[in-house]
Amino acid sequence: VQLQASGGGSVQPGGSLKLSCTASGFTLNWHDMGWFRQAPGKEREGISCMNGNNGRIYDADDAKGRFTISRDDAKNTLSLQMNGLKPEDTAVYYCNRVPPSAAWGQGTLVTVSS
Repeated sequence: VQLQASGGGSVQPGGSLKLSCTASGFTLNWHDMGWFRQAPGKEREGISCMNGNNGRIYDADDAKGRFTISRDDAKNTLSLQMNGLKPEDTAVYYCNRVPPSAAWGQGTLVTVSS
């Protein structure tokens, strides 16, 4: 099982990024999946997750109205569209099952600064 997040980068406040997560070794829509992030000096936290069976979405308060999780079953990928980015969104972003497995995979760095 491998998970790899990509799409991070540096943006100014108010900007947008779309992150993607590719999975190998398992089918995403068979599992509850989520996006997580770890900011410098802070613990990893969940941002948004999607139920594998019914596609229901659960967002953390900070993500509501700004971040949108989605899944492409044909490509077996999970995405996170992030709009209205703030400096406090700066972190390494990961995708993983919910609850998370030990296989965090490679995250992608998002830096929001002016």
